[in-house]
Amino acid sequence: MQLPFFYGWMIVAVTFVTMAIGVNARTAFSLFFPPIISEFGWERGVTAGAFSFGFVVSGAVSPLIGRMMDRFGPRAVMEVGAVLMGGGLLLAPLTSQPWHLYLTIGVLVGAGSVCLGYSGQSLFVPNWFIRRRGLAMGLAFAGVGIGSVTLLPWVQLMIEQTGWRTACTAMGIVVLVVLAPINLLLRKRPEDIGLLPDGDAAPTANSAKPMSNIVDPVWAGTDWTLRRALATARFWWIALGYFCGLYIWYAVQVHQTKFLLDIGFSANVAVWALGVVSLLGIPGQIWLGHLSDRIGREWIWAMSCLGFAICFAALIALKYAAVLPLVYLMILTQGALGYGLTSIMGAVVLEIFQGKQYGSIFGTIMLAALAGGAAGPWVTGLLYDRFGDYTIAFAIGIAVSALSAIAIWQASPRKIRAVAGQMHKVQARD
Repeated sequence: MQLPFFYGWMIVAVTFVTMAIGVNARTAFSLFFPPIISEFGWERGVTAGAFSFGFVVSGAVSPLIGRMMDRFGPRAVMEVGAVLMGGGLLLAPLTSQPWHLYLTIGVLVGAGSVCLGYSGQSLFVPNWFIRRRGLAMGLAFAGVGIGSVTLLPWVQLMIEQTGWRTACTAMGIVVLVVLAPINLLLRKRPEDIGLLPDGDAAPTANSAKPMSNIVDPVWAGTDWTLRRALATARFWWIALGYFCGLYIWYAVQVHQTKFLLDIGFSANVAVWALGVVSLLGIPGQIWLGHLSDRIGREWIWAMSCLGFAICFAALIALKYAAVLPLVYLMILTQGALGYGLTSIMGAVVLEIFQGKQYGSIFGTIMLAALAGGAAGPWVTGLLYDRFGDYTIAFAIGIAVSALSAIAIWQASPRKIRAVAGQMHKVQARD
């Protein structure tokens, strides 16, 4: 059936909804965190460790998810993710011991989130676009922001009125009822249904030769297997950059609500801050994704890391001056700039290691990224338990932000394939 629009935008729409629910179902742990601590009296490091353990599980299964995507496509991967995450959220309310939380929020929700979240979507959405790849990814991942300002306040209201267990059960039901059906619409690449990326028409004998975005023909012409990719410095620079990127992301996300409560802000301000960060991520991800199609992926990654560095600096300052302007600065830089990381995460790897085994390569790189996501909350909680405040942990976050930016510049996707806004330089060289 001929559609009046490019089917790639349907892929973006389904991804938007999946991200809105799937990512925020996991983020809601930040709201469950305080009542769980209050109920059981467990140490923060132990409790936050369940969330971090979820990243360990995510990392362990990430290469497997990549291979599943290469073999079975996105529909199978997303349905498995919905069942795992939904099941974990429905079982978490039965928690009475720390290991229960590690099994449900850690193993089941963690494994499900790698399918439904940034990792799983980045395995196939970039296939549908070339010239507008950054914009499409930014739009798709902006669903996280919409979910945060709709789902998270709803979850917090349920926690206050009926308890964290009821709220967790409700999220599990939403995951299963909404995500399982809509992800049947997914396809891995446009060629699978007779289309071309960006909705371009098939070339004819009289068509002009399409412009090439390839900067390094030898590298781009290589049949990149996982084994070959592992032997390159670029692979390890990306892995380091992504490890650091998710470290800083989740170090802030998991601990910011409790930190704001500790220094005297009300629960309403703390929850509002968490929601507005993701809300600001909506225009941030879209604009930065679009801008990356013009100026290059490295610049956007560096800008996002700068956003997180300023965010950590604002958090440190809040300890000494608990004023709303610093909260606003923390929210603005984290959401509008920091969240831009996700809009180019898939593009960086695809533009360097494009090929039949892209899923396996990306999934293996996400093993490092998710290890960073696990380390961030755990190390931050551990340092708080050791020193009694977050200052040292947040200072480390600033250093990790800088290291992440440096690593992606070293990977240099611009030296393999040019983005649309820089293709004139390739043509001038040729």
